[in-house]
Amino acid sequence: MDQPGMPDLSRLVEPRNLQQFVDTVGGEIKKNPRIGDILVAARFVTREELEKVVEAREKGKPIKIGELLVGNGLISEDQLLVALSIRFRTTFVDLGNIKPDPEAIKALPREVIKQMQVFPFELSGKKLTVATSQPADSSIFDRVCFSTTYTIELVAARAKDIAAKIQEHFNDDDIVDTLISELRDEQPTVIQEQEANWIEPDSKVIRLVNRILIDAQHLGASDIHFEPGSKNAPLKVRYRVDGECSLAHQVPASYKNPIISRLKIISDLDIAERRKPQSGKVMLQFKNREMEYRLEVTPTVGGQEDAVLRILTGSKPLPLEAMGFSSANLSRFGEMLAKPYGIILCVGPTGSGKTTTLHSALAQINLPERKIWTAEDPVEILQEGLRQVQVNPKIGFTFQEALRSFLRADPDVIMIGEIRDADTAKIAVAASLSGHLVFSTLHTNSAFETMIRLVEMGIEPYYFADALVGILAQRLARKLCDACKERYHPSQDEYRELTKHYSPGLVAMHSLPLWSGSLTLMRKKGCDKCDGNGYKGRIAIHELVTAIPSLKEAIKSKANVESLKEIALQEGMLTLKMDGVAKVLQGLTDMDQVMKVCL
Repeated sequence: MDQPGMPDLSRLVEPRNLQQFVDTVGGEIKKNPRIGDILVAARFVTREELEKVVEAREKGKPIKIGELLVGNGLISEDQLLVALSIRFRTTFVDLGNIKPDPEAIKALPREVIKQMQVFPFELSGKKLTVATSQPADSSIFDRVCFSTTYTIELVAARAKDIAAKIQEHFNDDDIVDTLISELRDEQPTVIQEQEANWIEPDSKVIRLVNRILIDAQHLGASDIHFEPGSKNAPLKVRYRVDGECSLAHQVPASYKNPIISRLKIISDLDIAERRKPQSGKVMLQFKNREMEYRLEVTPTVGGQEDAVLRILTGSKPLPLEAMGFSSANLSRFGEMLAKPYGIILCVGPTGSGKTTTLHSALAQINLPERKIWTAEDPVEILQEGLRQVQVNPKIGFTFQEALRSFLRADPDVIMIGEIRDADTAKIAVAASLSGHLVFSTLHTNSAFETMIRLVEMGIEPYYFADALVGILAQRLARKLCDACKERYHPSQDEYRELTKHYSPGLVAMHSLPLWSGSLTLMRKKGCDKCDGNGYKGRIAIHELVTAIPSLKEAIKSKANVESLKEIALQEGMLTLKMDGVAKVLQGLTDMDQVMKVCL
């Protein structure tokens, strides 16, 4: 079977000699040979072995000759690649010893790379070199050309080398599998999920999103932030726990769009709309209870979309004694709740616990003989005995409309989730003057700014002063971890700086501890229970203003913020910062956390 001038090629070709081998054999073989002829000429198989395989193939399934020979152990994958390289006049590369060009890798979509099992490794001008283990498959060349604007040169390489390179540079599945395995094992069920046939029910995207939502619940997060990076940067997932945002996971870039689309699907949003913000909610069934999340999707630069989920826990109201009130504030707030009518306001920024405080207040007066209506957006805390209403501005059902309806429904107590406009404010004040106890919230920085804000919104100072029962401004500061916080003796300078924020002239008057050699405070340390950061949970800081007669007169005369504040301080009120200092001296938090939430 030997041909004159042919080298002895019956041995298994060494990897380093493969291209030389291709060039040698290719030069001796006529144009457009068959794969079998090449294998025989290269002495990888005998003519008899080839004919037996051909005969067996004709009696069975139409499998390619090369695959049959490899399957029967007559030739190796390398030997088949040699024959294919000769047949299609292509180069053979040892991909395992090649360092790929990062720009070449980016030139093909990863979906094409994974699906076609090809690997782009060199980019020279407009020419992109792509390795394939199947140079005989013309559909590969067509698909690769269609997926990029570069001119394509296909070269042959071992399938195992291509798979290894894909695994090395596109190990998204491993990352996601690891991420899923690190999260909790429970699987929630989405309630009222819209149809989405293009996503498999058991896909990794679905399981990953479910696990992230449940993981955030377990960690006590209030919000989940999905932040896609630019181009091939990963998707960052951040949790807000105890008021602090921290990076929880980084998901490979190929999952960015599928994850955002999945969130839209389970929130009943338009997955095709990427130009404007959308709002929705997610309902999960988990361990025989329903969990609700509020979703906001916002377009960002680079054609990306950020998604933020607010976790609505559906928790029960806490007793007022567990709300972090000082004994004086607790007593004064209780006196406010005993009033038969008037308006009580809870103010502060988003996430400061206003709704939780109001629901605790309502729980205190939630008696069978009282009819209580609430209008909220959304309803975060459910209470038996309350008639709770979810407003829907999209259909014109606003707080203003809900309040008008309540006044015709024989209420004793009304809670309006938020005063957002002048009309709602006027109706709330009017309701409080007509024999109803009204609760509501505003986004203002302090109790005194709230008084000025409402007057500026068009509320007559005379009516507002008569209606006002009190205003509670609130913040949430991180609490020192009870498991690891440690005592220490502060220096005089530290104590002086601390009391400066309280007002030194009031320290002794309010019976605060004075500096001495035995004075101790608490500071953070860090342990497993608090993940080493020294803080666990949050504590409320309050500024409670009671509408005493002198303050009502000042409101009617349109006094400024400083004048109102001075009157309240003379009556024993503590500002937010003063209440924070008192809680530092009690060892509940530290001044760093107080200063983060107080001006």
